Amino acid sequence: MRESAKAWEHEIDLLHERLAGLFRRAEPRQRSLAYLKGLLGTVERKNGWQLAEWIGEATPDGVQHLLERAQWDADAARDILREYVVEQLGEREAVLIVDETGSLKKGEYSAGVQRQYSGTAGRIENSQIGVFLCYAGNGGSAFIDRELYMPQGWIDDRSRCRAAGVPDTVEFATKPQLARRMLERTLDAGVPCGWVTGDEVYGGDRPLRLWLESRTQPFVLAVKKNEPLW
Repeated sequence: MRESAKAWEHEIDLLHERLAGLFRRAEPRQRSLAYLKGLLGTVERKNGWQLAEWIGEATPDGVQHLLERAQWDADAARDILREYVVEQLGEREAVLIVDETGSLKKGEYSAGVQRQYSGTAGRIENSQIGVFLCYAGNGGSAFIDRELYMPQGWIDDRSRCRAAGVPDTVEFATKPQLARRMLERTLDAGVPCGWVTGDEVYGGDRPLRLWLESRTQPFVLAVKKNEPLW
């Protein structure tokens, strides 16, 4: 078990070497590695205070700075991670899985938060909704992309968006539209895959189905029993 843990830590260090160039300053570069290890470690609750304590810092200020104010390109990090995943798990018959999940929230200031259905809770709750793309092959699975769902009410309130750090360029997009963005990025990058799968949220979107057909990309998407297919 100890040898396995050391091997995992070594692999994280190797992956972080690829990501390190995204950080101009040494402090956030080093903290990002500690943060990653904290997320994968034994911290019971993965919040700022708990992770800061695990890292050995007295306050969560450094962790919050890393996530909110430090300058680094999250999309570039996504691309590096995707390349790494393909190196480890890539195969022609792999599956791209699109799905959403909710993060329960108590406040009203986190970007995109509102009372909405959350699969995490199984009911309507105050939450943020993220749409995720997962790559699954015989060797395992890993997330390779993400999009935050921004409800129409948020997009209509630009002052609220600015207060939450949401750029004015962000426009409303449905969950299937967010899924298409991720799939388009992934397929355009040449990621090998045999199938795209998703539940009826995505299968019920005719434009998404037609787009996949236009790319001759095989897919298996759930639909409601009364969904017109043509």
